[in-house]
Amino acid sequence: MAGEAFGHPRLAAVYDPLDPDRSDLDAYVRIAEEFGARRVLDIGCGTGVFALLLADRGIEVVGVDPALASLDVARGKPGSERVRWIHGDATTLPPLQADLATMTANAAQQIVDPQAWRKSLRGAFEALRPGGHFVFETRDPARRAWEKWNRESSYGVTEIPGVGAVETWDELVEVDGPLVTFRSSYVFAADGEVLISESTLRFRERDEIEADLAAQGYVVEDVRDAPDRPGREFVFVALRPGAGPA
Repeated sequence: MAGEAFGHPRLAAVYDPLDPDRSDLDAYVRIAEEFGARRVLDIGCGTGVFALLLADRGIEVVGVDPALASLDVARGKPGSERVRWIHGDATTLPPLQADLATMTANAAQQIVDPQAWRKSLRGAFEALRPGGHFVFETRDPARRAWEKWNRESSYGVTEIPGVGAVETWDELVEVDGPLVTFRSSYVFAADGEVLISESTLRFRERDEIEADLAAQGYVVEDVRDAPDRPGREFVFVALRPGAGPA
């Protein structure tokens, strides 16, 4: 499940300045170019950073996210009128014919319920045109990333214009099989408010994901390395079979 960092208006408003380096999205821009995508579905679009990057390149983009506060931030950004924003998830999409569907960052791992995961994969499949691709990333469980989720390694203070100093840190709460729960704390110096966001991610094995994709009709064309996090993540490139555009 996603945490309050996405759904709380005050936290959604500072999400981008607290995580300004989105060089992780460069690889997805290149993938859109690689496949010549003209219509892209960005699942779990959050505050719209990736969707707007694509729109700036003249690509038709649909951004969908269940966190209304994050969508409100996205809608308030310059150029947002070029993106179709949908409040929802991959299981409730209108009819689309996307060339490419994506789930960047932690979006795939935030779908922790197995049934919701299967329905999300199917929803993305149905939103693609035949010959379209679905690309998403997920952390390799073998790297045990959660072992570094602690206050010592994550503590920071960020000065945000118009907001003031925001103190942040993460703490591991629980590891229950493939489910990892962590807690993020935010302290706003301007008024002393403390907000807590608790999130759970599901760490799936590579062969598990490949089987899930095949069960929904995809052909897994490639499993790549994440260029910005080599050896730590899987980037799945899955095809909806069928003839592409002439």
